Amino acid sequence: MSNIVCFGEVLWDVFPSYKKIGGAPLNVALRLNSFNNNVTIISSIGNDTNGIELLNYIKKEGLNSSYIQVNKTIKTSAVIVSLDASGSASYSIEFPCAWDYVATNESNRRVVKNSKAFVFGSLIARNEKSYMTLLKLLNVAPFKVFDVNLRPPHYQLSVLEELMQIADFIKFNDDELFEICKAIGFNSNDLIKNIEFISDYTKTDLICVTLGAKGAVFYLNNLFYFNNGYKVKVVDTVGAGDSFLAGLIDKFLRNEHPQKAIDFACAVGALVASNVGANPEITNKLEKFINGL
Repeated sequence: MSNIVCFGEVLWDVFPSYKKIGGAPLNVALRLNSFNNNVTIISSIGNDTNGIELLNYIKKEGLNSSYIQVNKTIKTSAVIVSLDASGSASYSIEFPCAWDYVATNESNRRVVKNSKAFVFGSLIARNEKSYMTLLKLLNVAPFKVFDVNLRPPHYQLSVLEELMQIADFIKFNDDELFEICKAIGFNSNDLIKNIEFISDYTKTDLICVTLGAKGAVFYLNNLFYFNNGYKVKVVDTVGAGDSFLAGLIDKFLRNEHPQKAIDFACAVGALVASNVGANPEITNKLEKFINGL
């Protein structure tokens, strides 16, 4: 069991006919918690019905909710989710919302300092208030995991570069990796060369790139580990990458072999994509799925 802190957005994913709780850091936190880690989520909700439901859910799932702030003037976040014919999701994210205004204090600095890993994404950096809090927490974090999660127009290259330079571990999908490398000035269609470039550019030797149905690549200490993906019938991709990251972090922190870690993470992501929503129950299915049963 590891003490892990996730920082960032908590929200409602609103689909055409239903809504589900989500937000990348919360999705990661929930999945890490299902793997028997001690997980704390730092975020903010509004003083409204959606916020109360979110907080009750977080408590029910066993996460440490003591660091969820309540904003009395700005509402809880809701994101409109659209799915295409293949189940791939696109998002419309309102601004501002409560998690844009997460405050820093001695209490949340302490819990980050005492963690084994601090997981954060790029979306939380879109507003100065939460961004300044993020930088202060990164200053005391022992191991910093950056989940690059590009949601146009909610990011700036200069901020991404700063966060990549600070991070110990960076996770992209392939589109994000190519977009950022090209914006920095590296033009190549070769996945491996892009990973090597970003590793050198950011001085980060832990990088993971997800490839959708084609699996993922894990780069660790100048070595590459590959998984070609698991065949599933995709229902929707919401949260699949978040659960993938949770699986990878869990195995990495338990000092599992990198190949075993990437294989496990890909299985977790595939199972989530074969279910509705970001946080389906998959724990009891994982072993059989990985073994092809």
